[in-house]
Amino acid sequence: MYLTTERLRLGRFGPDDAGLLSELDSDPEVMRFLTGQVTPRDEVEGVVLPEILKVYAEHPRLGTFKAEDADGFVGWFGIQPTADPRTVGVGYRLKRTVWGKGYATEGTRALIAHAFTELGMERVEADTMAVNHRSRAVMRRSGLRFERVYHEHFDDPLPGTEFGEVLYAVDRATWEAGAHE
Repeated sequence: MYLTTERLRLGRFGPDDAGLLSELDSDPEVMRFLTGQVTPRDEVEGVVLPEILKVYAEHPRLGTFKAEDADGFVGWFGIQPTADPRTVGVGYRLKRTVWGKGYATEGTRALIAHAFTELGMERVEADTMAVNHRSRAVMRRSGLRFERVYHEHFDDPLPGTEFGEVLYAVDRATWEAGAHE
């Protein structure tokens, strides 16, 4: 087990977990602010899951972790390497059936605490589309602070892309001073 919270257990995905990821990525609402479309099963099996397993091999303490509650699989939480070895990126993807239950905030807070207390990181960041107000609220509740809006070029932009992406972050000193409470 990678990490546990009051209601969640986070553990590594295995080579036989393509079905869970495919189920999660098959909901258009879950994918709305990510790709705007469902992820085909063959892409999950041939690209998504192999990339998850590759991160475990290259960064054993980081990656995308299967999230389960008392009833089973609810999605995933990620704590990913960045270009700066002292910084990690956090994120999540949850089944729509558990939206609004506080799992996103609970899991993200746990990852932030883990990054600072167990991994020795100096900074944690997260990003999303500026129009993704639900995720932005999770970032704020998790102790991350708004830093900036930025614009990326996409060949096939999603609705709302014109408003940009947003970056939220917290550094170790701010977190230790109590921003995590």
